[in-house]
Amino acid sequence: MLDIKFIRANIELIQRIANQKKIDVKVDELITLDTTRLELLRQVEALRSQRNHVSTQIATWLKTGNMAEAETWKDRGKDVNRELAVLEEQLKYTLAHFDEMMLLIPNVISSDTPLGESDADNVEIRKVGEIPTFDFEPLDHVTLAQNLGILDVERAVKIAGSRAYILKDAGFQLHRAVQQMALDVLQSRGFTLMEVPMFANTEALVNTGFFPTGRDQTYHLPVDDKWLVGTSEVPLVSYLSDEVIDVEQPLYLAAVSTCFRREVGSAGRDVHGLYRVHQFAKVEQVVLCRNDEETSLALFEQITRNAEDILELLELPYRVVAVCTGDLSQKNYKQYDIETWMPSRYSYSETHSSSMLLDFQSRRSNIRYRDKNGQLRFCHTLNNTAIATPRILIPLLENHQRADGSIYIPSALRKYMDDLAEITPM
Repeated sequence: MLDIKFIRANIELIQRIANQKKIDVKVDELITLDTTRLELLRQVEALRSQRNHVSTQIATWLKTGNMAEAETWKDRGKDVNRELAVLEEQLKYTLAHFDEMMLLIPNVISSDTPLGESDADNVEIRKVGEIPTFDFEPLDHVTLAQNLGILDVERAVKIAGSRAYILKDAGFQLHRAVQQMALDVLQSRGFTLMEVPMFANTEALVNTGFFPTGRDQTYHLPVDDKWLVGTSEVPLVSYLSDEVIDVEQPLYLAAVSTCFRREVGSAGRDVHGLYRVHQFAKVEQVVLCRNDEETSLALFEQITRNAEDILELLELPYRVVAVCTGDLSQKNYKQYDIETWMPSRYSYSETHSSSMLLDFQSRRSNIRYRDKNGQLRFCHTLNNTAIATPRILIPLLENHQRADGSIYIPSALRKYMDDLAEITPM
């Protein structure tokens, strides 16, 4: 959320950003609504003050026994209350509409974010690792995994419908191994590891910037009015909502959680196999720091480096891209995606994401700290996907496949898999 004063001073800028991020909001309508809101607040406060004055006068005349004067003031009080009731109802409606529009206003965008309409316009920053060449016809991850007996899609669909999966034996081990390896990397770098809820109330999703724009991607539990979260970023940030915290040193939080997304609108190759599934696991990094862009930018690069180091431990080729304006989410100021090479897709495909939000998220969540002058300020927040699985299993299986159908296990993973060095066909 942005400060309304900032929005007022930058109407054209905010409207341009909303257009770039494809958010349907009219900033000039918000400003008109805010003007109405402020005027109604002024009138309501004036009438409330007048009502207090009337109450004082009634009490004074009753105390002196002048009933006629007291009745006169009571009549005035009734008129004030009638007028106040009308204005308070108007104010209530205006505030609700104002809050709805404020929640649609996007975060500002960094000056180095590339212009573009979609992920096709994202700009490569660096490329790491060599794309493998095969002297045999490589298989895709689904065929590989089924031949190895570590993936069962057919029975999963019988249980849960489309885009469900069951991982077995070494497939399950691999799934868990990448999570634990990522957690160990983060713990060694000062992150506090946490187990967090997999569902949250509406307020938590609004405050972290996933609602209102992401409702169609989120599973709802209507009886309890809770939502299954698509990332532990939601509970990790909400963990500190409405608090004044100490960020003299940045706070590093991480969690591994089962995540759920409806993936509305996904089609084509994205829905094949394990790329876009409804249920997955993710190790998430969340960092909170003081309200300083230079500090925040350094942390942004740091958490991106953490994810890159994990990919290098997995011995996978990847590239980092700067996400363009049209592919940037409402809440992000700056974003990098890390795309890992997937042979069956003949391309680098997104496996990780780093986001820098400035104080957009903490304003909604009301997370503050005291600066060196004792003044309360909103924190900056950042987040990054350290690992997401089973998607990461696609490049792991496909890049490390051998001619005999076996899969090489990177050495960094072996201690989590009973020293297994390869997965061999059944």
